[in-house]
Amino acid sequence: MEKFVNHIQLGYLGLIPFLGCVGWPLMFGSNSLNLEFFTFYSIAILAFMAGNLWRAGEQSYSNAIKAVLPVIPVPFLSFMPAEWALAWLGASFWLVLIFEKATPQWQTYHKDYQKMRFVLTSVVFVCHILTIGMSIYPK
Repeated sequence: MEKFVNHIQLGYLGLIPFLGCVGWPLMFGSNSLNLEFFTFYSIAILAFMAGNLWRAGEQSYSNAIKAVLPVIPVPFLSFMPAEWALAWLGASFWLVLIFEKATPQWQTYHKDYQKMRFVLTSVVFVCHILTIGMSIYPK
């Protein structure tokens, strides 16, 4: 358990910007800066999570594909409507979790860490859905 305490705390702290970006428009009204911050933060966190799939000493071809598959389309998201980009990003968090659960290391992780990963992915996905809704209906 000790090994994952920091991971769990940092994981939940990482939710604050997601929740803040959902709460801000509800309290103060929508704006494009909030949507951009949410999108860029989502890209950064997704890239970090996907990068963790490709661990040192485990650089197999399949691990490399799993690590880059969620983030390869990111540059092309700028050419899509914001709602599509957010949909891809939200779904990609689930994809990364599925890939992580398929690794042999997943079984060695503490149950609290496994639960935290599911909770974080669920909350981040819901934040993406809410942000999509607020970008479609900004008032």
